[in-house]
Amino acid sequence: MDATPVTRTAAVEGMELHYAVRGEGAPLVLLHGFTGTGSDWTHVFDLEALARRYRLIIPDLRGHGRSNNPSGTFTMRQCAMDVLALMDTLGIERFRAIGMSLGGNTLLHIATRAPARVERMVLVSSPPYYPAQARRIMATFTEEGRTEAEWAEMRARHSLGDEQIRALWRHGRGFADSYDDMNFTPPLLSTISAPTLIVYGDGDPLYPVELGLELYRAIPQSRLWVVPGGGHGPIFLEHRDAFARTALAFLG
Repeated sequence: MDATPVTRTAAVEGMELHYAVRGEGAPLVLLHGFTGTGSDWTHVFDLEALARRYRLIIPDLRGHGRSNNPSGTFTMRQCAMDVLALMDTLGIERFRAIGMSLGGNTLLHIATRAPARVERMVLVSSPPYYPAQARRIMATFTEEGRTEAEWAEMRARHSLGDEQIRALWRHGRGFADSYDDMNFTPPLLSTISAPTLIVYGDGDPLYPVELGLELYRAIPQSRLWVVPGGGHGPIFLEHRDAFARTALAFLG
């Protein structure tokens, strides 16, 4: 079986969505975090080995990486519609998925908007709503004072120019005053039919572990894994192997 990645671009929802596909088998969608890209998953999984088990679909979400965002606006709800449109383009009705932060927020929208589409999912550091401590941090997302190293890192990940990067920081700052896009109540979460693994670090500066507990109590077929010593996105570096084993065992 050829597990070589193939990169493509799909015209969906008024934008050009860049994505990679590799492997065969049941589809597994991997959704990155805010200001990240699909290539971040190389730091979490051995994608060549994973592609021998699944057909991997790994997009750069709207306005990230090589995907544009002509609308000039950004919501998790729209990201969910983008991903569903991509699945329609690929002829995929049901899929498994892992989402990190923004990616998990996107999955919450997908799983409540179209519950039958998601077979199983893993949510990492994804809240039902933004708490006050996250809003204080989001309000600091400006380009002023960014170091050359920070600009270099962002330019290496997002290839559509500096305005793309400025727009991402602007959208992130806008989350501080957003109360509609991420506002999942227990009754709405109770409509999720997919078995769900909720992963939270107990030291997350954005989203306290209590939010993970709220998701666990509201989503019918859910499991909660609190990662000791984990921060926001406890899936990299020292947490990589444990996360990969746990997430793939759950999805399998």
